[in-house]
Amino acid sequence: MLKRKFYDELYDWKMTKEKECLFVTGARQIGKTYIIEQFGLENYASYVYLNLFKHPEQRTIFEGSLEPNEIYKKLSLLLPDITFIEKGTLIFIDEIQVCPKARTALKFLAIDDRYDVIASGSLLGIHYNKLSDEEEIEKEISIPVGYEREVEMYALDFEEFLWANGVSEEAISLLKGYFNRHEKIPEEINERYQKLLHEYLVVGGMPEVVKTFLATSNFQAVYAEQQKIFKAYEDDIQLYAKNTEKPKILACYRSIPRQLAKEYTKFQYKTVEKHGSAKKYDNSLLWLENAGLIKLVYNVSLPEMPLKSYEQPENFKTYVTDIGMATALFGFETQAALARKELNGHAKGGIYENLIFDMLYKHKIPLNYFKRSDSTQEIEFIYEKNSAVIPIEVKSKRGSTTSLNEFISEFQPPYAFKLIDGNAGKDGTKITLPQFMAMFIGEEALL
Repeated sequence: MLKRKFYDELYDWKMTKEKECLFVTGARQIGKTYIIEQFGLENYASYVYLNLFKHPEQRTIFEGSLEPNEIYKKLSLLLPDITFIEKGTLIFIDEIQVCPKARTALKFLAIDDRYDVIASGSLLGIHYNKLSDEEEIEKEISIPVGYEREVEMYALDFEEFLWANGVSEEAISLLKGYFNRHEKIPEEINERYQKLLHEYLVVGGMPEVVKTFLATSNFQAVYAEQQKIFKAYEDDIQLYAKNTEKPKILACYRSIPRQLAKEYTKFQYKTVEKHGSAKKYDNSLLWLENAGLIKLVYNVSLPEMPLKSYEQPENFKTYVTDIGMATALFGFETQAALARKELNGHAKGGIYENLIFDMLYKHKIPLNYFKRSDSTQEIEFIYEKNSAVIPIEVKSKRGSTTSLNEFISEFQPPYAFKLIDGNAGKDGTKITLPQFMAMFIGEEALL
């Protein structure tokens, strides 16, 4: 059983909610159903599970009146073995995206408040549903604003990957001490976590992929499992995307290795196809983002708070939301070279950017980057912390940090991070960290 941080988020909702359902979103096959079911069985006297995709007949529960008593009557007829215990039952509505009226019903179930309700699904069904007429869906659906807490779940982050590999919380806490003190890490410890990081580069955090790796220690088996997940993504495209969009969505997704292999990894439509344009591919990128497969990180014209005020919507980078799925897009030989630490070239830099993105994104840190159009200076990531903008420079190996030095000189951040394939240290406001310590960024105290 994989230990997941999201369990604590579920428990926090249970303890703090007031007439509020929980709506869990996230990419396919990140473990949403498994962790919610585990939570329901361990924390409630009665657990009721609906899967509106696998069992289309269950959608009839939400036809006609959405008055809670009517919903519960229909539910008891369809599932006669279930038991309702007031304040002691969790109802889990999975794949809710295929039934917009079920999403609308969350408001009335929250107001009723007899039973706890969690819904899970993708945003795709709401924005791109092809199972019935799109205009009718828009008329049917009503988002239960004020009665729904929406949270996004991710694949395993690097810390969870460490837990899965037998690293204790105590060991990670000791490692964090080096982070907080900016001290050099003993070489044997540093080498151990560097090895685990290179395994994470290939395996990533998709639960079934991690389980396959733990059971087999076989990277080819890992790659085969990742290919199964790609097939599931393609099935979603066939189910939800319009026919005219399907090839464009696939083309955008498959262009990511070429985007990351450029010296400057800004997304370029011409990299998708020779005469590609925003007009042709913007909806495809939006589809992939709504599916939870990619995330767009925007450039800012000025690295000052609030960063949102300076975002440039036309200038962005595109990262895959799980590093294992990102490296799988490059093919098994690239993954093997990464595991052996033998990969060189521009692609290596882009892959390590995606790695650090993965580690920060899964910690829910809003990210931007900074690059002037008239300069080669580039800071891969910047984020807001303690009323300041903090820069992060990513190095796939050791090397000079001209861009970071210029940034520090011009904008004088309270501290700055340089991530390298090396050890920790500190020089003035510049803090050098081994790449695996990116898992602690965002948790730093005032420095």
